[in-house]
Amino acid sequence: MSLDGVLRFGRYAFPPNQLGYCGPDDHDALLGYVVGKRPDQGMVELGRRFEGAYPYLQLIARSHGIADPFDARVVEAYWIGNGLLRGVDAGAFHDSLLERFGPRLREGERRRLAAKPGDGATPHHNFHVFEVYTRAGLMNGDTAGPLLDVMDSCRISWGEVVAVHPDRLTVSRRPLQLVLGKLGLGEAREVDAVATGGGYVGAVKPGDVVSMHWSWACEVLTRGELTRLATATSRALSLCNQTL
Repeated sequence: MSLDGVLRFGRYAFPPNQLGYCGPDDHDALLGYVVGKRPDQGMVELGRRFEGAYPYLQLIARSHGIADPFDARVVEAYWIGNGLLRGVDAGAFHDSLLERFGPRLREGERRRLAAKPGDGATPHHNFHVFEVYTRAGLMNGDTAGPLLDVMDSCRISWGEVVAVHPDRLTVSRRPLQLVLGKLGLGEAREVDAVATGGGYVGAVKPGDVVSMHWSWACEVLTRGELTRLATATSRALSLCNQTL
C-alpha cells in the first residue's frame, strides 16, 4: 500500500468531497487524514469509495501491471499527468467509459465519447471533467454558463501565489472560458484559494505555483509537475473542442 500515494489522492479528493459531490459522507475523517499526514488502511477504504476517480486509478494501474491503484505514480498520472497515461490501452479505456457512462448518454453522445480513446484521449481527471459533462449534452443554451463554472472549479488548475494569508492564498489563475463555442483558458486573474486546515497545502510563499481543485490549494507544484498538468489540460481541451 502506497501511503504517499493515498495521501496525495486525498489532497485532491477532499475539496469536492466536502461539498458532497463525490465519495463517502465522512469528509471530516478524510480531512483529518490529509492534514495529519498519517494515512492508514482506513484512508484507503475511504479512497476506494470515490466512484468517479477510483475506477480511473484502477484502469491506469492495470494497464501497467501495478497492483496498488494508490501507487504514487498512478495517483500522479490521474490528477497531474505523467508517462503512465500514454501506456493505457485504448481498448480498455473505451470499454471502461462505455460501462460506466454509456447508459447515461444519448446514442450520439455515447458514440462520440467512446471514440475519444482512439483519438488519443487519456484517463486524466481533466479529460473526465471536459468530456463527461459535455458528452452528457449540458453545454447548450441556458445551462452553458453555470456548467462552465462547475467545469472550471472541478478541473485541476494551477496558479501563481501572489499573497499568503492565514487561511487562504491570493492566486493568479487562468479561468476556463467558452468563446465561439470552444473551450479555452482566459487571461489570468486574481482569485482566492482555500489554504486552511492546519497546513493542508504545506509550506507556501509568493511566487510558488499551486494546483487547485474546487477553490482549494492542493499542493505546491514543481516545474515538471506544472508542465505535465498544463500539457494534459491542453490535450484534453483540444480533444474536447473537436466534438463540442
